[in-house]
Amino acid sequence: MRPSPRDLVAVSLVLAALAPSLLLGQARPAPMPASPDWASVERETMQHFQALLRMDTSDPPGNELPAASYLKDVLEKDGIPVQLFALQPNRPNVVARLKGTGRQRPLLMMAHTDVVNVDPAKWTFPPFSATRDGGYVYGRGSVDDKDNVTSSLMVMLLLKRLNVPLDRDVIFLAEAGEEGSSGVGIQFMVKEHFPEIDAEYCLAEAGNIERVGGKVRYATVQTLEKIPRAIQLTARGVAGHGSIPLKTNPVVHLSRAIATIGTWRAPIRLNGTTQTYFDRLAGISPPEDAARYRAVLATNSPAAASADEYLFEHEPRHSSMLRSSIAPVMVQAGYRVNVIPSEAKATLDVRTLPDEDPAAFLETVRRVINDTTVDVTYGQRDVRSPTPNARLDSDGFKAVEAAVTRHYQTVTLPTMGTGATDMAYLRARGVQCYGIGPAIDVEDGPKGFGAHSDQERILESELHRFVRFNFDVVVTLAKAGGNR
Repeated sequence: MRPSPRDLVAVSLVLAALAPSLLLGQARPAPMPASPDWASVERETMQHFQALLRMDTSDPPGNELPAASYLKDVLEKDGIPVQLFALQPNRPNVVARLKGTGRQRPLLMMAHTDVVNVDPAKWTFPPFSATRDGGYVYGRGSVDDKDNVTSSLMVMLLLKRLNVPLDRDVIFLAEAGEEGSSGVGIQFMVKEHFPEIDAEYCLAEAGNIERVGGKVRYATVQTLEKIPRAIQLTARGVAGHGSIPLKTNPVVHLSRAIATIGTWRAPIRLNGTTQTYFDRLAGISPPEDAARYRAVLATNSPAAASADEYLFEHEPRHSSMLRSSIAPVMVQAGYRVNVIPSEAKATLDVRTLPDEDPAAFLETVRRVINDTTVDVTYGQRDVRSPTPNARLDSDGFKAVEAAVTRHYQTVTLPTMGTGATDMAYLRARGVQCYGIGPAIDVEDGPKGFGAHSDQERILESELHRFVRFNFDVVVTLAKAGGNR
């Protein structure tokens, strides 16, 4: 059959469109991905989120296998390659990878599948029921960290389904053991399987969008964190009968040492992250608060000292961000009412600045206590290597900051975490890590609904907004022709 004139015209138009690529021996540019059907995405997000919340992955004892198996099945159903790496059979780490052209180094999304323990009697809804009520989802792990697990899962599925052309591999690590058993999780992965998760950038937990009175105030992105250490105080003296007070009583010496170090604060020392944090926070705060935040930037001034006193009493988290911190947390002394013991011990929770000299800091603590009957030593703790600030001028931070502006219309504050996260192990290997998270209401913590609280919940609308935000950041960083 001879082709009709209409067919010939159609063929000519197709050849004309292809001619430049054919003549130059190049493939046609990859089409831009279609926009996701967000209503459908939200339904699927809630399905996966509730399924994961209903799995009791409390650590201890630690049993992340059900969550890992679920993630593996969902990812493989969409044709995404998955590997499981396990030091212990019931505690696997899930690694999924979407391949890019390799023009840029990979992007890693990391989240943990374990959760802290619960006291079910203190929950309005059962802690592993994933109950939806009043616009919230209740469940252990809803903001730590199965919100990030679910968001990363959805980003992987959307990248695959929309066939987004990538210049970077995009890797999803759903890790075990973050809540206290990192030897089976991030430490195991970094020591034994680092090539599988090596990346230029990592997006993980430890940041948030802060809401006050239902309105977004600012975003925090964790770019640095303190190093957790433990200091052991041991007072020794002569044992004796409780009816005869002794000047050498170890309990007295230890008590004096605890009181002394408990009221002492190390000098203010800023770094690139905290300098930017307080400067930007001042820019969005009421005048009186702004003056305090600006005052601490001039670290040795009288105004800084006055502002520091205020922060210590009213904003202790900000006070901790300014220095290496110490908090007495445990005391052991005596064994019966009528015996003065020969030994008494206390443990101090210490969070040092990343560049703090450990030996010099310990000597400073000894000097502050100033009691030769009290030994001051470092105790057992999972000490992480010091790490530098994640760069604030990188494409990674710029992509996060731009997405914050688009989705939350607020300022981004780079933050030094006062706690510890698994990003420290990646930063020590040169990965630029940024902690992100969904919007949370600051009022929820005091009400007992925050991470590690007696209850835990997240707004459904903010979970969905976080998925869109996360997808935006990853596409910006990883798509073909994106940031360089």
